[in-house]
Amino acid sequence: MNGTPLKEEDLKKIHIIKYKPDAKYSYTAGQAYSKFLAGLKEKKIIGRKCNKCGRVYVPPRMYCDDCFKPTDEWIEVKDEGIVETAVASYISWTRERLEKPEIVGVIRLFPSRDNDWVFPGIFHRICVDLEQVKDMSVFGKKVKAVWNEERIGSVNDIECFKVVE
Repeated sequence: MNGTPLKEEDLKKIHIIKYKPDAKYSYTAGQAYSKFLAGLKEKKIIGRKCNKCGRVYVPPRMYCDDCFKPTDEWIEVKDEGIVETAVASYISWTRERLEKPEIVGVIRLFPSRDNDWVFPGIFHRICVDLEQVKDMSVFGKKVKAVWNEERIGSVNDIECFKVVE
C-alpha cells in the first residue's frame, strides 16, 4: 500500500486557504460561431450541413453529432420556426434578478431548402407573456425573428422571436 493513512485527528482539522486568483480569460468564437455571428449582423441565420444525414446545425457545428464526420457546407436557414420549449426566467442574461420574467426557449428553425432538417434549434427570447407559458399555448407555435435595427454580430441582434399566425 502506498502513502500514509490519515489518523482520526487529522480528519478533524480544518484548513482554510484564502486566495483570490487574478485570472484573465480569453475566449474565441471559433470558425463556426464566427460565421454564425457575422451572419446575424447581416440578418441571416447561418448553419452548417452534414450531407450524409441531412442535418443542418444551428448554431453551426464543424462536426456532425450523428455521423461523427466533418459537416460539409454552410447554409442559410429561415428566421422563423416552431417553439419547442419555453420557460419563464426571473434571472437576466447578465445574472441579475428580474421583477418581470423573460420568456426563453428553443426555436426549431425552418430550413431554406426541402429535405433539410435543422437541428437542434436556437435558444433565445420569445415575445410572449407568462400566461402563454403557464397554459402551454406557446408550445408548437410558429414564430419569426424580430431583428434589431442596429446589429453588431451578436445573438442579441435578434430581439426575440414573435408568434405569427
